[in-house]
Amino acid sequence: MASKSQTYVKACINGARTPDQHPDLPVTPEQLAAAALAAHEAGAQAVHMHPKGADGVDSLDADIVGAAVAAVRHTAPGLPLGVTTGFWALPDAERRLRAVEKWTVLPDFASVNWHEPGAEELAQLLLSKGLGVEVGIFHAEAAESWAASEVAPHCLRVMIELQGDGDTDTADTLLDIVRSAESPAPVLLHGLDESCWPLLKHAGLRHLQTRIGLEDTLLLPDGSMAPDNAALVATAVDLLSR
Repeated sequence: MASKSQTYVKACINGARTPDQHPDLPVTPEQLAAAALAAHEAGAQAVHMHPKGADGVDSLDADIVGAAVAAVRHTAPGLPLGVTTGFWALPDAERRLRAVEKWTVLPDFASVNWHEPGAEELAQLLLSKGLGVEVGIFHAEAAESWAASEVAPHCLRVMIELQGDGDTDTADTLLDIVRSAESPAPVLLHGLDESCWPLLKHAGLRHLQTRIGLEDTLLLPDGSMAPDNAALVATAVDLLSR
């Protein structure tokens, strides 16, 4: 289903959260596939997910990533699909690189947080495998480093990712730095928990891409618990369409 909004909305369906935080947090390949399809039908143009082991913890293992990607591909063919490479999933730069190198069932894109150790080498590896790179920018130092890098002209997307205390002034400062790179990559802005909905609205005002899902917030704008990812996406599409 196409979004009613002119703003690109991506669904981030689970993140590093664990199942004890929300009863509908998708973990298994089948759950990820169902959540991805529902989010797409609610208006999301793409999906970002964190493949997880049986314990509900993020994993970069090739078998786990492959099973998750294959399940979503089967259920929602053609839906642009991305995965995390978060350092927390394998906190060793060289081992992380080797783990991603072993991926054979590939998503369309993967996120790389630029402030993490080994980010540039990892981004180069992903590009060599034909994957799109979504670079995650958390602060000004990372933005400036990325803007000066050889990777900047080749990224699929630049994500300005603010924590719960992030505000629109910080977002605009980072946006200026990102745009100074003159990269052709579109910019996506999103927040986390308390900053999630205000920054989503700001993304709409700035004509930036944005995202929503249980990774970024468990709550609807009125403070009530969101039943699932599809409800969050539908609410975001409605807000951005006004």
